[in-house]
Amino acid sequence: MAASLISKCSRASSSLLGGLGNNVSGLLGSSHQIINNNIMSQQQRTFIQMRTVLKVVDNSGAKKVMCIQALKGKKGARLGDTIVASVKEAMPNGKVKKGKVVYGVVVRAAMQRGRCDGSEVKFDDNAVVLVDKQGQPIGTRVFGPVPHELRKKKHVKILTLAEHIA
Repeated sequence: MAASLISKCSRASSSLLGGLGNNVSGLLGSSHQIINNNIMSQQQRTFIQMRTVLKVVDNSGAKKVMCIQALKGKKGARLGDTIVASVKEAMPNGKVKKGKVVYGVVVRAAMQRGRCDGSEVKFDDNAVVLVDKQGQPIGTRVFGPVPHELRKKKHVKILTLAEHIA
């Protein structure tokens, strides 16, 4: 919408200003780029909510899941929270099949989270480890970094399976 508004403005300004129209439209074109870059850099990272697609980082057989419901908060899930998800992509010979409804613990979230020492942790992607109803992981390995905040949320088993604790 912002792009169409700026392009309309540049056409109007070039017709109103006559000979100076080329210079004005060039300036508006460069401001259009600045606005677009600014919008992309200020993109909000939000909670993991309904219909968020997450990467599965264990060897349970699923590759991608879509969040159906966050079990804790109204807004959505953060690091260490449990979600209910539907498997969207799966390996053909894995433990979990496509279309199955599963539980998962969020181990990486793009939304930043503050730590006790004043630092903040955020990841590039949203990732989940699949668990059963009792909270035990389905897979036997966890790939990539896992934050140590999971210890407070009583997911110690996931921490023991992880390669790297961030």
